[in-house]
Amino acid sequence: MDGGMEKKMGKPTGFMEYERKVSVSEDPRSRVSHFREFKEHLTREEQQLQGARCMECGVPFCQAGMMICGMASGCPLHNLVPEWNDLVYTGNWREAYNRLKKTNSFPEFTSRVCPALCEAACTCGLNGDPVSTKENEYAIIENAYEKGYADPKPPKVRTGKRVAVVGSGPSGLAAADQLNKRGHLVTVFERSDRIGGLLMYGIPNMKLEKQIVDRKIKVMEAEGITFVTGVDVGKDLKADKLLHDFDRIVLACGASNPRDIKAPGRDAKGIYFAVDFLKANTKSLLDSNFEDHKYVDTKDKDVIIIGGGDTGNDCVGTSIRHGCKSVTQIEMMPKAPDERAENNPWPEWPKICKTDYGQEEAIALFGHDPRIYETTVKEFLKDEQGNLKAVKIVKLSWETDPATGRRNMKEVEGSEEILPADIVLIAAGFLGAQGYVAEAFGVELNERTNVKTLPGKYQTNVENIFVTGDMHRGQSLVVWAIREGREAARAVDESLMGYSNLVVQ
Repeated sequence: MDGGMEKKMGKPTGFMEYERKVSVSEDPRSRVSHFREFKEHLTREEQQLQGARCMECGVPFCQAGMMICGMASGCPLHNLVPEWNDLVYTGNWREAYNRLKKTNSFPEFTSRVCPALCEAACTCGLNGDPVSTKENEYAIIENAYEKGYADPKPPKVRTGKRVAVVGSGPSGLAAADQLNKRGHLVTVFERSDRIGGLLMYGIPNMKLEKQIVDRKIKVMEAEGITFVTGVDVGKDLKADKLLHDFDRIVLACGASNPRDIKAPGRDAKGIYFAVDFLKANTKSLLDSNFEDHKYVDTKDKDVIIIGGGDTGNDCVGTSIRHGCKSVTQIEMMPKAPDERAENNPWPEWPKICKTDYGQEEAIALFGHDPRIYETTVKEFLKDEQGNLKAVKIVKLSWETDPATGRRNMKEVEGSEEILPADIVLIAAGFLGAQGYVAEAFGVELNERTNVKTLPGKYQTNVENIFVTGDMHRGQSLVVWAIREGREAARAVDESLMGYSNLVVQ
């Protein structure tokens, strides 16, 4: 309140005065020559005008994070979007950072890899272009690092309580960050050689350069968190040891079981899971700039990618950067419409066709979209040496069972086709926690093979052991993992202290 008048958010007429403007991407033919991020962002002054487009809409669905028709509408972190958009508009960058950090542990990650659920629910997007909230977020966090606002802030008081976090993906890091801020002594265990989980090895450099991950890890270390790499808890380090040394344990090991394709010829040489392909690529890049040759080289190869999601797109972009001869992305589902259908109204998540960076690059280089819809692999064909040489694909049709009302896939008779293939990458998603970790700690799994808890809770069936992230909810977005980590941290804090002052949302 100011002089009896309520503070208004943003510039009321900004969305009418300024057009949406976002960063410019490097030309696809040029950017495929490197593995760096490829966007040229707006100046601070230009970004402030974008903040002015945030209208005083009354009901900001952008920060709702509510489920509508089974899909999230707005930010799951309940980011205070109108507030920091207004602060961007007025040039109060420091306070914008403070408001952003109240709800988001890692805006340096979400501003790069999040699909921007906030923008999909933006009221401006109902009849026009949504506010460029994701890029406003990017500007806020990068300005904060530049000006020192994001420098380490160790807790002033320590509780003496010790917490182990197993896994250093976004959920584990979020839990560790929050628990450390509360004053607990936190140690994060990671089985890989670098901290970051899927942020490090699951997302290619083109979307998230690894110095961005390392930059945040150094801040967290300076704030008092201990990171231990190369330790596979449940194998190298026994669960009993952790239970003895720590007051609480948070399992954040992800959903690490890739879905397979059970078709004849699956044993052919040249078939890889996408996660293994992407990890080997990034590790070789970071270790030796590919000079060690410890990656799957797609140069001059015909590449088939099974799966139409983000991971499949990342495989497209990576294969092209290594100089593949051709790339084809196979998707079982029908192509989504280019615009919202009448039965998919705002503020529902828009179920429309998205052409991502990898597909853009394939179109630029090969002259056509790499995706084939309503198709599956029927057989992997191999030569006499057992090497993959082609795949047999078949078209699918969707039919409704009159008895149950359920839609089922059926092969279209006579639609088989042979595609040449030297390499196949399976990007069909993930299912559940890895069994050896659950078994080591004695935690129960549910019917989806995720660690079982009561609805909305993070305490497992084993005393003092909590779970978070994909290991808890199944494969999901980075932004959901961060929310899970923050909520799990609050649950752990309450169990240690009897109450919690940690902000979740």
